[in-house]
Amino acid sequence: MKQRLRQLFSFILKPLESGKVGPSYKDSHRTVLNVVGVLFLVLATVSTAMLVYTGKAGALIPVLVFFGIGGVSLVVGTLGSDDAVSKMWGNR
Repeated sequence: MKQRLRQLFSFILKPLESGKVGPSYKDSHRTVLNVVGVLFLVLATVSTAMLVYTGKAGALIPVLVFFGIGGVSLVVGTLGSDDAVSKMWGNR
């Protein structure tokens, strides 16, 4: 199942998995990436509720941004290699 999901999201994972693991990579970075992803998805849900409540088309921008950031964070945090997580973290 994990391999199928990795193939499905390969357009996100392949650019991030080229390279080496940063010198400061820790397992906790993956956990933090997953938590941040969930928080951004919660923000996307709240923004969607506000979009429905107000009916303003401008409220669609935060929904798309928060959903995109949260989705990419969760995909990399759950399916990505250590290289991908290190690149998301910034190799610091």
